[in-house]
Amino acid sequence: MQAVLDLGPLTRQTAGLAAAVRDEQLGGPTPCPDYDVRALLGHIRGLTTAFADAGRKRLGPTTDTSPQAELPDPGTDWRERLPAELAELAEVWRDPEAWTGMTRAGGVDLPGEVAGLVAVDELVIHGWDLAVATGQAYAPDPAALATAMEFLQQSTKPEDREGIFGPVVEPSPGADALDRAVALSGRDPGWRP
Repeated sequence: MQAVLDLGPLTRQTAGLAAAVRDEQLGGPTPCPDYDVRALLGHIRGLTTAFADAGRKRLGPTTDTSPQAELPDPGTDWRERLPAELAELAEVWRDPEAWTGMTRAGGVDLPGEVAGLVAVDELVIHGWDLAVATGQAYAPDPAALATAMEFLQQSTKPEDREGIFGPVVEPSPGADALDRAVALSGRDPGWRP
């Protein structure tokens, strides 16, 4: 697996997707059955903060909270704060030290390299979730997509997926890399609201 990846292109794409969400879309469905668009934005904010703290090795409430703890609320200021939080996440993971040693995310202790890979996967897949839920085009950063795909391919055993991913979905023949990654994450690449 790749040890250091610049998350900047991916975080900028995610910020752009979020910026295009219209107020009337916030209550709409997403490929995550428990999340509407508002809760998905809250989840993205939460994971952005948690993985920035994990990269800094600043362990505490943000890194100890399970992603399934409660339906997240993005707050009233998410439009202003999320782009800055995403930029900060990218900056933290530009430091090679973020990718070393042990850290914690989602209440799970893990190597820094794995935490970075999970952050990439989370942003790639939730970027797709947000894009399809709000009718936006999505072509994630190719390096980030390749990294997420490699991570997902190594997480296909049921014991590796519990609480993180749904069962692998069979993509259609000739599916592109994004559809294959989405399917590996347990989502139907053909999902639409």
